[in-house]
Amino acid sequence: MLSFLHTFQPQAILISYGHITIHWYGLFIVSGILAALAISFWLAKYYEVDPDLIFDLSFWLIIGGIAGARLYDIGLQLPYYYEHPGQILAIWKGGLAIHGSILAGLAIIWLFSKRHKIDFWRLSSLLVPGLVIGQAIGRWGNYFNQELFGLPTSLPWGIPIDLANRPWQYIGSSFFHPTFLYESLGCLAIGLALIIWNVRSDKKRADRKGFYVCSVSAYMILYSLLRFSLEFIRIDDAPVIAGLRWPQIASLILIILFTLLLKKQHAKTKKTVGQE
Repeated sequence: MLSFLHTFQPQAILISYGHITIHWYGLFIVSGILAALAISFWLAKYYEVDPDLIFDLSFWLIIGGIAGARLYDIGLQLPYYYEHPGQILAIWKGGLAIHGSILAGLAIIWLFSKRHKIDFWRLSSLLVPGLVIGQAIGRWGNYFNQELFGLPTSLPWGIPIDLANRPWQYIGSSFFHPTFLYESLGCLAIGLALIIWNVRSDKKRADRKGFYVCSVSAYMILYSLLRFSLEFIRIDDAPVIAGLRWPQIASLILIILFTLLLKKQHAKTKKTVGQE
């Protein structure tokens, strides 16, 4: 696989026939969504949640998640989209920021849980394993778009980038870190760990809010740590504040918030056990 990455020259378009064009990016995004849904439907039995409820929620998560990811990216790249308004809807070219998708998804799950009278944390915990596996698959779309790669490298798994897609600072370099692969493998590891944790834990979860909070927090913290680390070698445009790229700042905020949440939940659980 490493030699394949080093020699293969990815192209953005999978199929083009007449007026029909299918992009690799879109294929991997759809594949990631389908994988996330399949895992969520499978885990629903462990959570004693009606799969039909997940199906209803999935429609809003897909629409809201894509919209949130796009709006977030537009907000980060306002000068570019101001000069190129025709590119705002061109999501097949990339530009879906995962932090925007996560925030939109949390808001949708919260509204949905209120409407259907189901615990927000229970629903979120059910969905995060599929979400992170979907992220692992979706990242391969960045590879075929030749975007979001890292610094130049001489490592045997460095990926070739076309001259037109290289930043001007690195125009003389040919091979770059495959940050898409690093994130994909990291997300896969997080997803598999969460799935195993879910399957092996106590399946009678009617009052196990602590487990749900820990499951969601584990995803948020682990993914944020992964993303924070990878931003040190990514070279795509991003706002920089106090020497940190914006995705790093967003990741730090999530790490702090969910670490405090875990601490609060631990204290609450300890108090409940003490009372028993």
